[in-house]
Amino acid sequence: MAAQLPRTFTERMRELLRTEYEQFADTYKETPYGGIRVNTLKITVQELLEHSPFELQPIPWCPTGFYTEDGTRPGKHPYYHAGLYYIQEPSAMASVELLNVQPGDRVLDLCAAPGGKSTQIAAKLQGQGLLISNDLHPERTKALAKNLELYGVRNGIVLNESPERIASAFPGFFDRILIDAPCSGEGMFRKDEDMVKQWEPGTPRKYADMQRDILRSAAEALTPGGTIVYSTCTFAPEENEGSILEFLASHPQFTAVPTGGTGSFSPGLGELPEAARLWPHKVKGEGHFMAVLRHDGSSAVQGDAGNADTALPASVHSKGSKTPQAAKVTGGRGDGGRGGKGGRASGKGGAARGREPQGTGEEAALAAYGEFCRDQLGWQPDGHPVMFGDHLYISPLPKEALDGLKTIRPGWYVGHVRSGRFIPGHPLATALQPAECCRSLSLSSGNGEAVSYLKGETLAIPEQRLSVKPGSISKGYVLVCIDGFSAGWAKWQEGMLKNEYPAGWRWT
Repeated sequence: MAAQLPRTFTERMRELLRTEYEQFADTYKETPYGGIRVNTLKITVQELLEHSPFELQPIPWCPTGFYTEDGTRPGKHPYYHAGLYYIQEPSAMASVELLNVQPGDRVLDLCAAPGGKSTQIAAKLQGQGLLISNDLHPERTKALAKNLELYGVRNGIVLNESPERIASAFPGFFDRILIDAPCSGEGMFRKDEDMVKQWEPGTPRKYADMQRDILRSAAEALTPGGTIVYSTCTFAPEENEGSILEFLASHPQFTAVPTGGTGSFSPGLGELPEAARLWPHKVKGEGHFMAVLRHDGSSAVQGDAGNADTALPASVHSKGSKTPQAAKVTGGRGDGGRGGKGGRASGKGGAARGREPQGTGEEAALAAYGEFCRDQLGWQPDGHPVMFGDHLYISPLPKEALDGLKTIRPGWYVGHVRSGRFIPGHPLATALQPAECCRSLSLSSGNGEAVSYLKGETLAIPEQRLSVKPGSISKGYVLVCIDGFSAGWAKWQEGMLKNEYPAGWRWT
């Protein structure tokens, strides 16, 4: 690497690693490892291995993760645009594995942007339960929302809130919480020279104070018996073992669970051997720290936040509730369904802001959506319909649960109403399977037609190539797939496929 490592940093690392320091320092002369993680919402690991144009080697701590060879460009393949895998640094895949998410869980990813760990959680939920992905920085939530949409997440909500306000809105509610904490980023120095330039001797202490506040809020939002996984990409003990030991001292109902692992994990330092460290001179990946914290199941929630049963609507109490309920989220513009900028729902104390639904009205919009589902899908997704302007989301929670919270995406964006007609959104397509649509079409990744579609081009497609359900006609919206995996919408009529792929998502 070109950037010079800070002297204060290297002196501390010498003290921590002692005889291993030179081996550690030599890693800065090496090329960082690249990896992809299979999106099992869309494809199995075995299917991707059979389809993959890349040479892949398994990552030992993540059964869906694989190393890619140096020089491989997985972002330049149609499969990336079909959401079949997420490009992710290998060490970053470890923390979600330790969270042990099960289908039906209610999960909070508290510091989620740009969304790699959220998509990993969503794949483990398999469409059941609830995922709330949050980030404090408004700009970063755009990438977070887009990644969840690309990877076909149906049961996710995206917030732009402080941990304290989330804990207040959802006290004692989540089964599992991931804190991929903001940190000094020392473990990424080899990969990101800007982090080296931004680092100062006081940086770890600044982040440690922030991390401890986040941990306290997470404890209030966790259900009795639940699990928190705390992770950083730094080596600084005050941000890692220091933050966890202080939390445990003030929260006696929590214990640190031994991480075990695959043999790749080194123990935490000092008084916290139960934690895990990934050292770049011992594994093929960047530096990471992880700790698993489990609540003992006692009914008292840390602080005086109360409990979820009194704070949330009755329909939220039981896992996997799918009771439909029409609702309206107050706020600005929604996603236009063609890759436009997403608006957000926000409120303070439940006060309405922004515009009311325009034109068609809520009842007419829901009726138009119902007609689309009958004619184009043959079924209708379960969940809570949430109107956001003229835009419709299907949410895993009723609107009341999000009152007063800055909400970027209240659920699965399915489309908008224009002139009384329902226009399906791109995220609706990316989360569907071909069998869930009345019409579908598979384009080949090997002959250029998939790339042509991803560029927004109109294609000549004979009728016999369409897969049409019995009782449906060929004309209409078509779910376009790449080698059988959903990628977006098009309209077919008289041999021509009119492209509906969003301009902001197109292949460049």
